[in-house]
Amino acid sequence: MTAPIPRDIPDLPAIPGMPALLPSPVPATAVVAPVRRPLAAVYRLMIALLAAAGVTLDLLLGSPARVLSYFSVQSAILLALVMLASARRAWSARRPLSSAVTGAALLYVTITALVYHLLLAHEASPFSTTSPLAGGAASPSGWHTLAHHILHTAVPAAALLDWLLLTTPGRLHLRQATPWLLYPLAYLAFSLGRGELLLPGTPDRYLYPFLDVDQHGYKSVLGNALLLGLSFYALALLLIALDHARPNPVRHRAKTGFRLRPPVG
Repeated sequence: MTAPIPRDIPDLPAIPGMPALLPSPVPATAVVAPVRRPLAAVYRLMIALLAAAGVTLDLLLGSPARVLSYFSVQSAILLALVMLASARRAWSARRPLSSAVTGAALLYVTITALVYHLLLAHEASPFSTTSPLAGGAASPSGWHTLAHHILHTAVPAAALLDWLLLTTPGRLHLRQATPWLLYPLAYLAFSLGRGELLLPGTPDRYLYPFLDVDQHGYKSVLGNALLLGLSFYALALLLIALDHARPNPVRHRAKTGFRLRPPVG
């Protein structure tokens, strides 16, 4: 015979240190179907080709070593690579590139456009390269003009349109602004080091007039670099703020791998 079952079963003590629920390791793509974006892929491929065409034209018109030393050319090459990778991911329905990479490429080509149009191509600027009164050379013509407009106008404008119309807002973050300035800082060191290695009197010893140590001295050049660096940081903050304030142009209803049904009865 078995022992009788007691009528009152005492409460079991609580198990100490119950583990918290762990986040699910299942990625979102397991329940959300990936979306191919062929139009975005084609547009980004066109941007990459446009940037490559501008760089190639510039290389054909000048010394490759000098041309590749320009910030505008380097930023266009970076943008072309980023757009190629982004086009491939949009075509194959893969996750987009990190916003730290795409935001950096966008910032650098925007800097290229603003510096060119506000400082180098503006006749009222003390650093103008088109006004003889400001000590600049004569305005470029022909193929040089086409290359300048591709790299300094068409490519940055196309990149901005891609960001505004074909990307999800809110992906840029404040913590990314400071690392983005590492490349302009490295370019400053490269430009000054390049000038020191070249002999005095060498044409285009300093590629940008606001970095010309022969004409302005190190004190003024470093002051110009500080002002430009602060402006670049402010521009980065502005892009981040606009990224969080702009509407979402690519909003769509995601299709999940399961469907909830109402209860029967």
